[in-house]
Order: sequence, then C-alpha cells, then structure tokens
Amino acid sequence: MDIAIRIVQLLFSLSILVFIHELGHYSMARFFGARVEKFYLFFNPWFSLFKWTSKRSGTTYGVGWLPLGGYCKIAGMIDESLDTDAIKSEPKPDEFRSKKPFARLMIMAGGVIFNIMLAFVIYTGITLVWGTKVLHSDQVTSGMTFSRTAQSVGFVDGDVILKVDDKVAPNVLDSRFMSSLINAHEVTVRRGHEEKTIQMPQDMMHQLLKAEEGFGSLRLPFVVDSVSPTSPAHGLLASGDRVVAVDSTACSDINEVVTALQAKKGGSVTLSIDRAGEILAQTLPVDTAGHIGIVLRGVEEIYPIEHVSYGLLSAIPAGIDRAGQTISGYVRGLKYIFTKEGAKQMGGLGTMGKLFPTSFDWQSFWAITAFLSIILAVMNILPIPALDGGHILFIIIEMIRRKPLSDRAMTTIQTVGLVLLLLLMLYANGNDIYRSFFGH
Repeated sequence: MDIAIRIVQLLFSLSILVFIHELGHYSMARFFGARVEKFYLFFNPWFSLFKWTSKRSGTTYGVGWLPLGGYCKIAGMIDESLDTDAIKSEPKPDEFRSKKPFARLMIMAGGVIFNIMLAFVIYTGITLVWGTKVLHSDQVTSGMTFSRTAQSVGFVDGDVILKVDDKVAPNVLDSRFMSSLINAHEVTVRRGHEEKTIQMPQDMMHQLLKAEEGFGSLRLPFVVDSVSPTSPAHGLLASGDRVVAVDSTACSDINEVVTALQAKKGGSVTLSIDRAGEILAQTLPVDTAGHIGIVLRGVEEIYPIEHVSYGLLSAIPAGIDRAGQTISGYVRGLKYIFTKEGAKQMGGLGTMGKLFPTSFDWQSFWAITAFLSIILAVMNILPIPALDGGHILFIIIEMIRRKPLSDRAMTTIQTVGLVLLLLLMLYANGNDIYRSFFGH
C-alpha cells in the first residue's frame, strides 16, 4: 500500500510537471505564430484515450495511455521523434524553421520558463496557505547526531549549531539547512559549556558522497506524552518523563532509545527517567514488537517552534526567494553528478518516488512537486542534444555564425543525443534496481 501511494503521487506530480512544461512550448509557439500539430499528455503509441482536433488551429489535443510524459509537436521542427518527413517540403510561414532565431530560442526555452514559474507559484502558495515553521538551531538543546564523515572533520554527537558562516542560529526546519552546513566555510557549535568553531573542508560534499552517507540529523529526546491505562508502563511512567538511559547506557535521542528497546523484545529494561529534574529508575517489560505502551511527544511539543503566517504581498517575495535558493542550491550540486561518487548516487523513477511520503499530505506533495519542477527545468536547459538546452545551443550557434546547421547535421546530432539520453536514463533507473536488491 505504501508503494502504491507513492506511485500515485509520483504519476500525479509528473503529469502536472510535463503538462506545464509542454504548455510552455505550446504557448511560446502560438505567441510567435508557429503551428502546433499535436499537444499530448502522456504518450500515445498505437492509440489515444482521447483526442480532438481544433478546426481553427489544426492542433490535435489528446491524452495517451502511457503515463510517462507528454509532448508538443511543432510543425517544421526536428525534435526527439526524429521525424524528418515534414521538413522535406518547402518551409511554410507558420513552421518553426521559418521563424527568426530569437523566436525559436524562446519557443525552446518555453518549457523551462514555465517550470520555473510553476515552482515560484507553488512555493508562494505553500507560504500563503501553510506559512513557515521556524526552529532556531540554538534551541535544539539535544543537538545533532553526526555521520562518521562529519565527525572526521570535528563534529561530536550532541553539538548544538550556533552559527553557520555569518548566519546566527539558522532555521533547522528550512529545507536548505543541511546543505548550508555542508557548503559552509565554518560552523560554530556549543559543546557542553564551550563554543567550538569547526573549519569546513571545501570538499565536504565529495567526502559524503564517497562515504555514501548523509551529514547528520537532529536529535529529538524520548519524551512521554501519555501512557495507556492498560499499558505495563502505567503508574511507572508519566507525561513529561524523559528517558535519558536504557540499562545504564546513556540515550539522548529517540532513535537510540528505540534501538535499545528493539534489542530487548519480549524481555525487560530499566529506564533512567528525568522527571522534573529528578532522575528515577523504572524497570518495565518490553513486548515482542519492542514497545512499552506509551505515546511520544512530537517535535512541536518539545522544541519552541514558531509558526510564521504570510499575507499575499509577503508570500510572493518569500516564495520567489525559496524558489531562487532551491535553484541555486541544485545548480551548485550539479557538478557532483560528473564525479564517480556522484554518478553512483544518480537515480530514476524509483528515487523520485521515494521523495514522497507513504501517506498523502498536500503540503508535502506540492513542496516535492515544486522541487521536481526545478530539477526538470535545470536538467532540460543543459546543452545536451535531444534536450531543450541542446536546441537552444544550436540556435545560439546559428546566431553567431549567421547560418543554421544543416538538417542532416541536426538529425545526426539529435540521434546521438537521444541515444546518450536513453543510456543515461537506463543507468539512473538501473541504479534504483541495484539499490533495491543490494541496499546501497
């Protein structure tokens, strides 16, 4: 069921993104007077689920049966279909090849422009509807748990982040928080009663990719919210109790306590409890699932999270800023794709599907869709034949040399580019399959 929910979300998200992308090409083509032969959501080999041809424009609008994309076929253009029949005749005024270079450039850039605009709109909508949550890093009193790679450069589990470069107590709930740590020049932490400044290596991301691990995670203390009357813990644990040790082993994070309880399935444990500053020891049974019959407090009940609301006028610049920061962060990370370690982390549809939660949530869905829209825009603008960026590169070359490439050259380059693109897709999805079997 979890997989099915993720698949539905992924297909819904990709359908929106592809429709908007192709709508960008379609809108620019119509604006500059280029004829659009077909506009399809999903691919339609052999047959279509729906199609309708406009008598006024001659465009066929349709829905295919293969939900892996869509397309906008513009008259007089050599696209990824490699259909050259239409360009064997004399150019017509309403064909793509008859338009001036700037018009063709804008038609090809239309998909990327619309995807970026979509991200702006979604982030603005998220900000307006749900606002933002702020938890300053210095208020995360339990600090963070760090990976071995992060520890190797000087971090210690429990360090509380005070400053990242010039940013004092950044918002740990901001999606850019971890990337800001990884790309920082220096990070100031509180360790016990002392402050330490850690100089960050320039190749921090490369080290993490090589080790195939993340940077770290926030620590959340194991705090009891309620105890079931029928639970063995009833009368032994109370609301507000904080577990600080299991069988004399110190635990400052939920994951540490859960791991310790899992190791004692069907047995018993002695928990050290911090109750209003007093340390108590309570021994209680653990069921065969590793549970002790309590409900935990959530992060918002433990740490002082501030909810910031926005009006329309303030949501727009906030949404644009979030989209801009996401774009710049993704572009900075592109260089790692061309490294051995980065290539191993590439993924296809499986990786994208795992971005979505196993239960549907509109805020998460739209945030992930906006992020994927940015990925689609950035990847499409790369100067690779068969992508929009490849077409744009050809047009720029034409503008410089004042003469277009021959149809034969265009077809050859497009074919090579398409083969490379297909190999890249096979490699990315192959990584997903490999990781699903071997867990790497």
